[in-house]
Amino acid sequence: MNRRHLPGNFVDNPEALFRKTRAKLKKRSSTLQQEASSNQEDHWNLSSKFEVMVNKSIREFSSPTTDNIRTGPAADIDGHFELKPGLINMVQSNQFCGKAHEDASAHLQHFREICSTFTISGVPRDAILLRLFPFLVLGRAKHWFYATKEKNTTWALCSTNFQAKFFPMGKTNALCGKITSFQQQHDESVPKVWERFQDYILECPHHGMESWLLMQTFYHGLGNSARETMDAAAGGAFLSLTIPQDTALVEKMASNKGWNEERTQTRKND
Repeated sequence: MNRRHLPGNFVDNPEALFRKTRAKLKKRSSTLQQEASSNQEDHWNLSSKFEVMVNKSIREFSSPTTDNIRTGPAADIDGHFELKPGLINMVQSNQFCGKAHEDASAHLQHFREICSTFTISGVPRDAILLRLFPFLVLGRAKHWFYATKEKNTTWALCSTNFQAKFFPMGKTNALCGKITSFQQQHDESVPKVWERFQDYILECPHHGMESWLLMQTFYHGLGNSARETMDAAAGGAFLSLTIPQDTALVEKMASNKGWNEERTQTRKND
């Protein structure tokens, strides 16, 4: 028969077509078996869960179970490593509860100082910090950590989110306000006023103010008598000195306890 008159589905090699078709059928059969096995397994799981639900009382449904207890950090840590009890005790000796009077930055600084004293071979620093962090927090702070641990997958995220939660913008603004509106109190000597000013700065390490502005704020916050004393000690004008010179001068005056006592006694006699 002329090839031009052959039907469109004509095959020159019927055996090859047969092998190809048989392979497709075999693959399809295997897929159907896997789906059937999976469906059967799901059916067994559902049956098992349904059986458990049927046998549970209403009181049991509303009772807490260990499945609902959050434990461990969200970080993906390969392998296992041991935290020594002594190390955990050191962290727990200064726990943070999330109360208004607590300093989140100070607790975080103490925590990092402890963690900087040791290393664990083959274990990333992030993994160590995240594994230890739950022992630092307590009460409200621990509830926050477990409720948001999926977001704290790295130490950078965890520490940033921690400070954002427990050192909010309102607290930052209030502490910055104490710095910018700083004023010397009545009968407060220069050493005492300098110490108080430094405490304000330490309370808000992220104040964002340049050193020159801090020193200028301190000087203008002094009373007239104290400013005159500072200018005289500077040889004319305190603000004409450089930042290191001003700082060294104030530190020298602050360390002079005899000067402090003498100034206090003079004010009492006046």
